[in-house]
Amino acid sequence: MARGKANGNGFSNHANGNQLISRTITGLKRWSIINKDLPAVSQVRAIHVYDFDNTLFLSPLPNPQLWNGPTIGFLQSLESFTNGGWWHDPALLAATGEGMEKEETRAWNGWWNEQIVRLVELSMEQKDALTVLLTGRSENGFADIIRRMVGSKKLEFDLICLKPEVGPNSERFSTTMEFKQTFLQDLVLTYEQADEIRVYEDRVKHVKGFRDFFEDLNRSLQVVPAPRKPINAEVIQVAEGCTFLSPVVETAEVQRMINSHNKSIRQATSNATQSPYGRLRIKRTIFYTGYLISNADSNQLISQLLTPLLPSGLAESNDLKYMANSILITPRPAPRSILNKVGGIGKKLTWQVTGTAVFENKVWAARVAPVPATEKYYTENPLPVIVLAVRKGARPIDAGKIQNWHPVPAEKALTFETVVGEKVVLRVEEENPHEGEWESQFLNKNRKRRHQQERDQDILHTIIPVMVGAAAIMMTDCDVVARTAVVAAGEERHVVRATQAEEARVVGPVDAMAVLLAIDPWTITLDMMAVTKTSLDRVVLDPS
Repeated sequence: MARGKANGNGFSNHANGNQLISRTITGLKRWSIINKDLPAVSQVRAIHVYDFDNTLFLSPLPNPQLWNGPTIGFLQSLESFTNGGWWHDPALLAATGEGMEKEETRAWNGWWNEQIVRLVELSMEQKDALTVLLTGRSENGFADIIRRMVGSKKLEFDLICLKPEVGPNSERFSTTMEFKQTFLQDLVLTYEQADEIRVYEDRVKHVKGFRDFFEDLNRSLQVVPAPRKPINAEVIQVAEGCTFLSPVVETAEVQRMINSHNKSIRQATSNATQSPYGRLRIKRTIFYTGYLISNADSNQLISQLLTPLLPSGLAESNDLKYMANSILITPRPAPRSILNKVGGIGKKLTWQVTGTAVFENKVWAARVAPVPATEKYYTENPLPVIVLAVRKGARPIDAGKIQNWHPVPAEKALTFETVVGEKVVLRVEEENPHEGEWESQFLNKNRKRRHQQERDQDILHTIIPVMVGAAAIMMTDCDVVARTAVVAAGEERHVVRATQAEEARVVGPVDAMAVLLAIDPWTITLDMMAVTKTSLDRVVLDPS
């Protein structure tokens, strides 16, 4: 039975006509996943309602360091996977931090919005306030984990309400907003003596939706007779933060979702979301192959070479895009012929800055030479250069047009080490049986479907800089992961041994594994490394 809007008397209109709903505290409790005695109607003068995701709790989002833009939306869409997307899979929330077993003992320390936590505690202390946690997470999937998370933080709510499959009055909800508005109407009309209600929410679209809802409700309550007087409603928008899972854990969890989806599509009865997609897989998009520069050296290049060249005020503006992260080899995946020329993925090479230049006050670059000068290198640019920064709208490729270079003094002839690698992000797409390993590295431009996601009917896509590192993630369908991954790169072998905690976070909860194969010449921690690709024919798993 579909939910109806409030009629002139503030009651719900149902499909079988206007129906007067008897509102009682007992009926209101049916919305909640906790069995707690509620205060009498006469005792409540204020109602405080808190959203969960990114309002009270800093729920992890898909990491744009790992995934391309379309995949960020795809992961969050309800229909992408047969069992639902990012916001519908309890395992993703349970994977927050170091996993539920560890985090529960320390109350998910560091993952809460402590300002909102303090407000909840003040609500708990206020004798005439009713304190409510309201989230669009599904009751069937998330009741246990959210109850445990809130309990570990010692937060006491009068009501904890998740989106049910069927509401207390046989309602069915097509959206989170529809569910929340139905509940809020029941809440306000049950506690008819409350003078005010405050709703804390992070999403702009939901903030507007709640404000419009209360305006409409109060307008309907001005008609006589009315079930209660209009209520003073305030909707407070909470600044949304950005938190992410460990890259290793996140990729493993997405692979687990894909494996579950691929098994479910074989049976129509298992496709709970009516997903239109066939078998899915994780693919890589390679932006370029280059001599990658560490974060520390990149910062030094910017501070010592770029900053003195910038016009006054430009560094503080939003008009500048900092780069200084690589020396280009080729603006695409490098074929084997080019990889052979540069010594293969993982090959280290030392460089020295020999000059700087500016192109049309839009592109700032540094010219470099290998150390020693006889060392072999390859670049498709006229000279080996580092693009230090570009103005917005300018093209880094224009650095190749620079003719006049200014020699640098000896104290600015910086020397630094690079490693041959690829700038890569991952994407989730349908399998293509006619697509080989080489073709799969390029974005499928025929996939024009736009992905909406249930959490806000808008794609959450946070733009943050892609970090440069040298790690590789290999997707497999195996059930066992060796603790040590050995990557042969040229004549060298780099071994990275995962800690037991890191291994447990990947191996423990999933059937399909994501193996972190790392080349880490700059001792960057696993959590800080971006994802690049090491050719699978170079990978050997150490059975130890």
